[in-house]
Amino acid sequence: MAEHDHKHCQCGCSAHEHNHHHDHGHQCNCGHDHKHDEMDSTCICGHDHKAEGGVGHDRSMGRLFFALVGGMLTANSFILQRVLPEQSFAADMSAICGAFILALPIIITAVKDLLRGKVYMNELVALAILAAMVSADFQTAGIIAFFLLVTIIIETRTASGAQRSIEELIKLTPNIAHKLDASGNESEVQVSTLAVGDRILVRPGENFPVDARIVTGESTVNQASITGESVPVEKSSGDDVFAGTQNLTGAVEVEVTKVGGDTTLGKVKEMILQAEASRTPVVRLIDRYAGYYTPTVLMIAWITWWFSKDMNSVIAFLVISCPCAVVLATPTAVVAAVAAAARLGIFIKNISHLELASKITSFVFDKTGTLTDGLLSVVKLQGHDGVTPAELLQTAASLERFSNHPTAVAIMKLATEAGINLDEVSGFSETHGRGVTGTINGVLCRVGRGNWMRENSLPVPESDPESASGMSIVYVSCGEKVLGWIGFRDKIRKEAPILLSDLRRLGVRHCAMVTGDRESVAESVAAQLGIDDYRSGCLPETKVEYVENVKRTSRVAVVGDGVNDAPALAAGDLGIAMGAIGSDIAVNSASVALMTNDLRRIAVLLFLAKKSQVVINQNLLFGMLFVFGGMILSIVGVMTPIWAAVLHAGSTIVIVFNSARLVRTGEELTLEENNDGDSTGEGR
Repeated sequence: MAEHDHKHCQCGCSAHEHNHHHDHGHQCNCGHDHKHDEMDSTCICGHDHKAEGGVGHDRSMGRLFFALVGGMLTANSFILQRVLPEQSFAADMSAICGAFILALPIIITAVKDLLRGKVYMNELVALAILAAMVSADFQTAGIIAFFLLVTIIIETRTASGAQRSIEELIKLTPNIAHKLDASGNESEVQVSTLAVGDRILVRPGENFPVDARIVTGESTVNQASITGESVPVEKSSGDDVFAGTQNLTGAVEVEVTKVGGDTTLGKVKEMILQAEASRTPVVRLIDRYAGYYTPTVLMIAWITWWFSKDMNSVIAFLVISCPCAVVLATPTAVVAAVAAAARLGIFIKNISHLELASKITSFVFDKTGTLTDGLLSVVKLQGHDGVTPAELLQTAASLERFSNHPTAVAIMKLATEAGINLDEVSGFSETHGRGVTGTINGVLCRVGRGNWMRENSLPVPESDPESASGMSIVYVSCGEKVLGWIGFRDKIRKEAPILLSDLRRLGVRHCAMVTGDRESVAESVAAQLGIDDYRSGCLPETKVEYVENVKRTSRVAVVGDGVNDAPALAAGDLGIAMGAIGSDIAVNSASVALMTNDLRRIAVLLFLAKKSQVVINQNLLFGMLFVFGGMILSIVGVMTPIWAAVLHAGSTIVIVFNSARLVRTGEELTLEENNDGDSTGEGR
């Protein structure tokens, strides 16, 4: 049975803080299987959650109408009573009508609960209102119902974060696309009819409807909706563009690469649903004991009436005991934190990962593509026994053209620039993390690491040449002869030192680096960044082994590019995939996906996680003090029903605003990006 905080199932049901259970099994759009056997549409404070697309807003508007009409009638009764005391009948009728209008939504939901054989917290509010009505104090009943209805409206609008997030995402993708046929003729079609391989025209000012690759044209694209980066990116032929991003300056012809849920925006939507459908331990605990809470409160209310015979104390007790403030403490903070993270291109797949991030004390980083740019450049070609650099490059490039490894990309870039003619290769094979093989002119050739060459009995020295210090080295061989070696260098990201400094300031005690690169390269990078520990020459399985060892003594987060680091990302307590835009593997293997390569987002994630835990604890403390303190004051007769209703609404508002402070977390990062963009002329 899957439990959801905020979601909309395909059967039309919507729920926020509480789990909902239908008497039929199905799958909702977040992919979870639901067996709904208890309640299908109710939650605390009288929420009716039977809904279909966009109902959160419609339901709030309906309740707002009831609140306004009922509130005006209740206020009118006070005005008539004060200004026209002789019109007592009109004042009474206005109070009665106002009370019934305000109480109707709450009482209907409470009755539905009882018909299902369930007793939840809705009944506390309904009983308080009915008790006031039975006492013929309709003005008090109206005031209580008004403030509680306002609380429900605030709660509903606050807790429907997933729905609003999805609605905003849907707005980013147009319904109509300009499709081009084989002759270049343009026609308008529904985006849903597009298929991979179709060509479409996207004009300046339009949003890209699907993930695609630019065929012709150049433009500047605003990718803030996906990556959180406010500075637009220059795009030209061969570059990828993503659904929901905006084409700013030029008309481009693109070829569709992904459609529907497979697009990057579709994966973002899925991550939002997963995050807000997940539940924190506190919320699960509240739900677990909710069924015991209401009967206990009713028993205490009966004991209070038995000894005091004061119905006002009982009414105040029932109103104040409805723990909306406690229930809202976690969801409001989580919604605000998830929204702040998403704005920065940080997508959290499960909100329990947000709580876990606040407890991380160790980090394990991949090197290439994470701490470094990952764009290797060939800096030296060293041939052996009379082999020229051109011959060395020709053999290496002929083999590496079939690989997409960073070293292969660097070799092919140099070969293209040098105009090298490539040899025909047969029997190509790539050994992940080690090297590639293929047959050239009937001879088996290899390009790969030194230890791999030695494993294949090739005469490669045990240690790389001293002149290669600080470089990544691959060797090239044909048959039993080693032709020479190629040296590469990678540049450390400018944000890496800032990140490590920020992490230590946030309480991270241990920062390590694992890399498949050679010892001298790893040592050089670790020294420059002040890394506590590093491992070089790592294969995927040795990275996992290292992470498992670190996990024995601390909570560890693993940061990688989400492609070749997938096993290590999955092995850590928290997996953070860098630059996950467009990457299925990153989204699937990591706990958190960063849609940009800006390392500073990681420190923001930790800060946001720690800050959200502080806010949640503040909310819970305040909520419990309010509820239990108010219950005591009601029992001793100090709290009146009206003040109980006012304080009930006030506590909810305080918690909502306290949680809302999280929304602006990381705002200085986007402001800095804007300033950087303006100063470089890229902020147009």
